Amino acid sequence: MSKGNPQYGNGAEQELHELFLRGLEGDATAYRTFLQKLSAHLRAYLARRLFGWPDEVEDLVQECLLAMHNQRHTYQSDQPLTAWVHAIARYKMIDLLRSKAGREALHEPLDDELAVFAESATEASDARRDLAGLLDTLPDRHRLPIVHVKLEGLSVAETAKLTGMSESAVKVGIHRGLKALALKIKEAI
Repeated sequence: MSKGNPQYGNGAEQELHELFLRGLEGDATAYRTFLQKLSAHLRAYLARRLFGWPDEVEDLVQECLLAMHNQRHTYQSDQPLTAWVHAIARYKMIDLLRSKAGREALHEPLDDELAVFAESATEASDARRDLAGLLDTLPDRHRLPIVHVKLEGLSVAETAKLTGMSESAVKVGIHRGLKALALKIKEAI
């Protein structure tokens, strides 16, 4: 592949592409260099889109890198790498924005006199009890990250400090715990 190949655009695209392919072939040094350069690229890409949320940018960079590593087998080497990278980053950014919107909605006052709340109070209580029961079946390394990040709304960094786990262990715990919960729910149905 020549640097002038229009399919790969600029030199940064070409360099990332070549490093990634070498990494996929087992070149650990190339893969490490790829991850470092891609981190800087993602940081700039996400910072432009999440202006005013610098803490979320770093968390999102790490989530993107983990997702890209886990999904590296889906990359088609004849396609521009940054298009694949940006697609994954956009999905992660949408997830972040959805979770932020959901957390903000939790703080809006609601009218307790609506009939729908009276009907759903029992269902909500049952759901909390069922969820607590399912969570209790998970090991702490999966249960605690889910409780703190997904239910209490703490950040990955806050959860890591609280539990003594690394941030990546918190993310892995959430992923594996949710996967185990989904399987348990599927088995129960």
